Amino acid sequence: MGRTRTYEWEDPATSAAAVGLASGMDFLREMQAGRLPAPPVSATLDFTLDEVEEGRAVFSMTPGEEHYNPIGSVHGGVYATLLDSAAGCAVQSTLPPGMGYTSLDLNVKFLKRITADTGKVRAIGTIVNRGRTTALAEAKLVDADERLLAHATSSCLLFPIPPSAT
Repeated sequence: MGRTRTYEWEDPATSAAAVGLASGMDFLREMQAGRLPAPPVSATLDFTLDEVEEGRAVFSMTPGEEHYNPIGSVHGGVYATLLDSAAGCAVQSTLPPGMGYTSLDLNVKFLKRITADTGKVRAIGTIVNRGRTTALAEAKLVDADERLLAHATSSCLLFPIPPSAT
């Protein structure tokens, strides 16, 4: 029997236009409060930004079979997306107005299998170091008992957003 999943998202241009107008922290808090739309990928994978503070961001999701790979567990790309989001937003939370970032790399270590039986998981991102043009962040993916499921490090490029882009 086939299964179906339906979801909706808002126009991502709305949030993209707001990047750099305020600090990264203010931008993320506006998104968390629902005053700016979340990125469409969060609807696709059904994850949310739960916490944000200076240098730290936490995302969560409850995995389901819609996240599975062909061998019956959550696809590594889902792990990577959560970890990349947490690490990147930890960096973004430290940026002043007029600055943006992009991931340069993401190094993921998968430590435990995740299934729908795992329950809610959280990706906790923290900034390790931030310079003028690059930042290093790490993220860990944990279950409800704080068992480590995966770990990642990410280097991010920091750049000014031209006034015409905002």
